[in-house]
Amino acid sequence: MRRGLLRLGTAGVATLFAAACTTVTTESFRVVQDTQVESAFIATDADFSQYDTLNAEEMGIFFPRESAPSAEDIQRLRQIFREAFRSRLGNYRVVQQQPGPRTMTVQATLIDLRESSGGGLMDMRSDLRNMAQPGSLVFLMEMRDSETSRTLARAADSAAAPVISGTETDWDSVEEAADRWAELFVSFLDQNLGPTR
Repeated sequence: MRRGLLRLGTAGVATLFAAACTTVTTESFRVVQDTQVESAFIATDADFSQYDTLNAEEMGIFFPRESAPSAEDIQRLRQIFREAFRSRLGNYRVVQQQPGPRTMTVQATLIDLRESSGGGLMDMRSDLRNMAQPGSLVFLMEMRDSETSRTLARAADSAAAPVISGTETDWDSVEEAADRWAELFVSFLDQNLGPTR
C-alpha cells in the first residue's frame, strides 16, 4: 500500500538548500532548470572538468527511532541501492575511501520521516535535519570535492515512495524506487559531469 508523501515544492526545497549550503565563506548555488529530479543546485564556481574519478561513500539512511527498520533491513536497503547505482555507473571510474585532487565524492542519502511525529530522530547532520519535515521522504545525492569536502552540487527527489517500515517493508517497491533514483541521478551526473574514463 502506497503511503501519503509530502512533496517538497521547488521554492521550499530552494530555501532549505540555501540554508543547508551556506557556510562561513558564503557559497553561492544556482538552481538547475529542466532537470528530471525535483530540485538540483550547483555551486556557481564548480568546475567539474577537474574530476575524473568518483569516490562513492556509504549511503546515509535515516528513520525516526520509533519506526526504524532492523539493522539487517538497513543493510538490505543499502545493498539494493548500491547495486542499482553501480549497475548504471559503468562509464565512471569509481573508488571507495580514496580522496584525491581529481576525485569527487558522491553520497546518496535517504531521509524517511513519513512515520515521524517530529521527535526521536536518529542522529544526522543538522543540514539534513533541516531538509526533511515529519511526514516527508527525501532522497538526496550530494557531490563534494573529496579533499576539501566542499559541496559542489546537490539534487533531491521524493517522487518515488517505497514502503519501508520497522514492521513491514515492500522490497519490490524499494527496488523500483532505487532503480528510478539511480537512473535520475546518473542522468544528472551525465549532464553536469560527463562520463569519466
